[in-house]
Amino acid sequence: MDSSSDAHGRHKCAACFRQFNKMEHLVEHMRAARHSPHEPRCGVCGKHCSSFEALRDHLGAGGSTLPMAAGCAGEFAARGCKLCLRVLAGAAALRAHRDCQLSRTPPTARLPHQPQPPQGGGGRALALGCKMVGAGSDGSLDVVARVCVVDEQETIVFETFVKPLIPVTHYRYETTGIRPEHLLRDGVTVKSAQRRVQELLLNGEQPWKARTSRARLLVGHGLDHDLDALGVDYPGYLKRDTATYPPLMKTSRLSNSLRFLTHTYLGYDIQTGHQDPYEDCVAAMRLYHRMRQQRHPRRGGGADEPAASAEQAFPAWRQRELERMTPEELLQLSTPDYHCWCLDD
Repeated sequence: MDSSSDAHGRHKCAACFRQFNKMEHLVEHMRAARHSPHEPRCGVCGKHCSSFEALRDHLGAGGSTLPMAAGCAGEFAARGCKLCLRVLAGAAALRAHRDCQLSRTPPTARLPHQPQPPQGGGGRALALGCKMVGAGSDGSLDVVARVCVVDEQETIVFETFVKPLIPVTHYRYETTGIRPEHLLRDGVTVKSAQRRVQELLLNGEQPWKARTSRARLLVGHGLDHDLDALGVDYPGYLKRDTATYPPLMKTSRLSNSLRFLTHTYLGYDIQTGHQDPYEDCVAAMRLYHRMRQQRHPRRGGGADEPAASAEQAFPAWRQRELERMTPEELLQLSTPDYHCWCLDD
């Protein structure tokens, strides 16, 4: 019996360890699952998980009530970091492991409600954060009232209040801390804020050349919502959205809140009281750095980049050939369905 089958004739996936009675079912599973070396993996058994939340459930971290692997959970409880989910060499290494626990950083000293002078910004990525106030008859229409842009060194490169184009009916002061006088006294027009954000992102490039190396990566949480409010169009290729990055999403493929992600993976709380867009920018940038620093095996030759469809890796005309392969060989053919941020490094 070959390595693709167990003692009962079942075929086990080399990534998630699911078992199938027929090899054709395993091939179909590989088409659908899109396993790759860029998925979060258990540091004990090596199982691939679709997201870090699925890995937390597997390890029994964070009070999960789902079934878990008892051996992996025991090892993780003894020598695992609950923030980065790494399994370290021992208890001493765990006590010395301090890199993952970050602290809440207040904004750099500046005059209250004072627009920040524009700067160039350090690094290839910029983080964008916006705060919305309510418009419309019931105040449910989001309009941008405050914008902040932060570079990779967590320095504010642009921040200002924005005067909405339509009347504000609900300032949402309990969460935004914004009053009418802030917008009347210090606010700039939406067009002015839009132009400055575009200048920072394009970094001297023309809009139709935004895919070149000079244009910056845009980091944030719920970027499409913020960009729509500003009226800015930016290529998806250059967006790094913590709300839609698959490893940071729920197992149901729904988005987690930025507050939850910061508490779970950075170890501190944000958005308590009045919410500061600077704090959101810093949290999103730290999450981006945490994901970018993941070390995954590189296969080269474009195998690490997402394919347009699973059919490219597992074409139907190769079905018989695929069914003769081992699970490990099938995993080598599999391509991810998202761009892993570790490839930005």
